[in-house]
Amino acid sequence: MTRQRPSGRRRGWHLVTPAAAAVALLPFLFAAGPAAAATRVAVFGFELLDTSGEAGPGGPKPAEQHRLDLITGEVRQRLAAAGYEVIDLAPQAARIEEATPFRNCNSCELPIARALGAQIEVIGLVQKVSNLILNINFQLRDVETGKVLRAGSADIRNNTDESWLRGISYLVRNRLLDPPLTGKAAP
Repeated sequence: MTRQRPSGRRRGWHLVTPAAAAVALLPFLFAAGPAAAATRVAVFGFELLDTSGEAGPGGPKPAEQHRLDLITGEVRQRLAAAGYEVIDLAPQAARIEEATPFRNCNSCELPIARALGAQIEVIGLVQKVSNLILNINFQLRDVETGKVLRAGSADIRNNTDESWLRGISYLVRNRLLDPPLTGKAAP
């Protein structure tokens, strides 16, 4: 059996106009303050360490330089999609050029990242053991302290765009962003 309320009387319900609702919500909207700014991240270009014996004196081969740019772009894109503010490195291009390769400079990229206003940085290295065996590595560090927050490595087989992209995709999904970053490193 259903109980019915007496007609003409509703408890707890009031007629509220849209204008009155907006005025009532104003204190809550301003109490929240401005939205928190996204974590600023400097993603430096991945570098190649060719230990295969195939390296030439002029640096990476054009196809491998293309792949380095490809995976660097992929990391930047995925971090931006995850809510990070990926910083343009162009204002520090001369310092970056002078300091690279970062694997030999004992954290010299940290002052560059600080000058760019980054809170975290990502550096990466691809080691080419042979034309069939390569290893993609990255480190994500707190720019203020230099502390490594995340690191990862993936072995890939075959020196193709597809294999490099699969390797970086694995690293981003399973090492860089999973589990989600917390604290200063969170987006």
